[in-house]
Amino acid sequence: MKRILFTLLAGLWAGAQSPAATILVEAESFNNHGGWKLDTQFIEIMGSPYLLAHGLGTPVADASTTVSFPQTGNYQVWVRTKDWVAPWNAPGTPGEFKLAVNGKTLSASFGTTGAEWHWQAGGSVSIGQTETRLKLTDRKGFDGRCDAILFSDDAGFVPPNDSKPMATWRTKLAGLPSEPVQLGKFDMVVVGGGYGGLGSAISAARMGCKVAFIQNRAVLGGNGSSEIRVWAKGNTRRGEYSKLGEIIEEFADHAKASPGTYEEYGDARKEEIVRAEKNISLFLNHHAFRVETVDKEITAVWAFDTRSGRIKRFTGDLFADCTGHAFIGLMAGADNKIQKKGHLGMSNMWNWENATESQSYPKVPWALDLTMEDFPYPRRFHGEWFWESGYELDPLKGLEAMRDWNLRAVFGAFGAMKHSPEAAPEHAKARLTWVAYIGGPRESTQLLGDVVLTQEDIVSKRVFPDGTVPTTWSIDLHYPKEQYAKKYPDNPFISKAVHGAGVDRRRGYPLPYRSFYSRNIDNLFMAGRNISVTHEALGTIRVMRTGGMIGEVVGKAASLCTKYECTPAAVYHSYLDELLGLCRLPGVTRRDDVNSAFYVAKNAAQLPPIEDSYLDPRKLKGIVIDDENAVHTGSWNKGAGLKNYVGSNYRYASGKSGATARYEFKIPSAGKYEVRYGYQHHQNRADNAKVTVHHAKGEESHRINMKLAAPIKPTFISLGIYEFAPGRPALIVLDGKDANGNLHSDAVQLIPVK
Repeated sequence: MKRILFTLLAGLWAGAQSPAATILVEAESFNNHGGWKLDTQFIEIMGSPYLLAHGLGTPVADASTTVSFPQTGNYQVWVRTKDWVAPWNAPGTPGEFKLAVNGKTLSASFGTTGAEWHWQAGGSVSIGQTETRLKLTDRKGFDGRCDAILFSDDAGFVPPNDSKPMATWRTKLAGLPSEPVQLGKFDMVVVGGGYGGLGSAISAARMGCKVAFIQNRAVLGGNGSSEIRVWAKGNTRRGEYSKLGEIIEEFADHAKASPGTYEEYGDARKEEIVRAEKNISLFLNHHAFRVETVDKEITAVWAFDTRSGRIKRFTGDLFADCTGHAFIGLMAGADNKIQKKGHLGMSNMWNWENATESQSYPKVPWALDLTMEDFPYPRRFHGEWFWESGYELDPLKGLEAMRDWNLRAVFGAFGAMKHSPEAAPEHAKARLTWVAYIGGPRESTQLLGDVVLTQEDIVSKRVFPDGTVPTTWSIDLHYPKEQYAKKYPDNPFISKAVHGAGVDRRRGYPLPYRSFYSRNIDNLFMAGRNISVTHEALGTIRVMRTGGMIGEVVGKAASLCTKYECTPAAVYHSYLDELLGLCRLPGVTRRDDVNSAFYVAKNAAQLPPIEDSYLDPRKLKGIVIDDENAVHTGSWNKGAGLKNYVGSNYRYASGKSGATARYEFKIPSAGKYEVRYGYQHHQNRADNAKVTVHHAKGEESHRINMKLAAPIKPTFISLGIYEFAPGRPALIVLDGKDANGNLHSDAVQLIPVK
């Protein structure tokens, strides 16, 4: 929607017959953005959405609009912009662009001065007609940025450089109403459109809540959208509450790589599912910038339309902070912890391809000065998750610097591929196809709940009575990769992942509900990576599917808060059993309001039961020893690629390596037992694997053809019936001394025989 922004300033020029006029044109309000992108991710830092000329080295198409001036005359011109590489004193001006007024291009080159956002003077222009055409022309194709354009015929006017979102002077110049549009009252207001927000909004709506769903970009999915392209990880539908995750699986991507293709992330599908929920009012392109609180409760959130600036006020009983950075909680005064240093970084991934003909690429002296040895070669045409930086920068105030540093790294690396003597010949046809201009951050703020989950809780498998969402990702923490940190030690841009042990990656560890709400803001939930965990525990909960399931539980809890007019904490203390019951419902279950009966719509597509690739040793008959509890000698590898293994994994070793596996049992009572050996068949296995049973009356050896499927489905072969007794030998040994193929060690089972 076109926004005409102007005000007539009080007072007359000396000798003038008309009041002075000042006109503010917000770039995001241009009628036609052309090839410029609307960037909303740094509003808290620099105060506004802006247009970004993200052309990968090719100038983007012009942006244009028409503005109504109150009067003709001579006007001074300013453009709010910055030289985005100036913070590092880098040579060159990659963000250069021009402004044309009624077809006349101003002499000033914008985006060429200043390390911070400021009003760059553009000289004067004569306005001969009140309807005036403006045009932004990108000159370089490398991320020039325009926030706003200001015209004034007041010789004494100096534009304030206020970076506060929706600054008063700007809203007055915009002619925006002094009072916001009143929206509500909602049962729950969800802010943030990533997986946590999607899970929260859809779940709450299906459980009968009236939901306002606010997202400051044009698409849903957050890191799991086509804008950022991180594939959705974390297993769903696991553990005691195996229905959790069914909502997420309705829209989760199944990208074959990260970054994947635009189509794989299904932006339209996510929006379609949300808009199909009659209890959800969706507000895309709306940025929440103000919170009202009374007596430890949020009463309202203010958001403005990032295209028009129109302000809306959302009132509600409950609020869910799904922003990732916890902006709603911070504005409300929620207890929090911010990892200022040594936090996980931000990634900007990228793709390239080989065209059929040679492709040009400009020299990039302003980018990081890289050789081919300074970064991992982007094999498979992907710059993956490990293009990550910002570990020591402020995780909130430093976000724009993180993104821009990442862009300098990507463009510098591709410059090395195109121009370095050793790489240029083989990359003559190479061209960039996509570089994420929206960063994928991992860590900034944790809102603290009644439980602050720790690594020790997870590794020790501490049991919480409100444990629900299964986290199956390892404790995955990122650090600069030493090999590539030498040239830029103050801000390395390539990371490594260190995966801690202790997470059950098959069944999952149940996260406690008490980590999903604020401990001091009584009506505030959180879902996604900003929940109540320590830095280390964040390493396992921060992946998309897990964050989405947290949202599912939040939505269900919100329905109980609405039903009983209580706080999120009261759900735990008074209605936990009912919450756990809701967590057992299929994801397609719904009710029209919180007091109505549950039902499933006739056209609802229910997911088939999940096929687990593992067998729980606790659920097998008799006495079972998993490979995790056997004694292995020699060189063994762990695997999980073949189905129907016992426990968390299986092991395999090369034949004739001398590797052995010893399964020793404690016999509770004397008697006869059937001995079964568990393995997964494969053509590279030995057909003469030697397994010896040591029993109360001696020992007996067997040869197993591990190329063939185990005869007792799904994974065991019987070795016979033997007598065992307490204090007597009870040992099964796999010996690879003369094996003619790989050995397989998975489990041994003893079943009492009456």
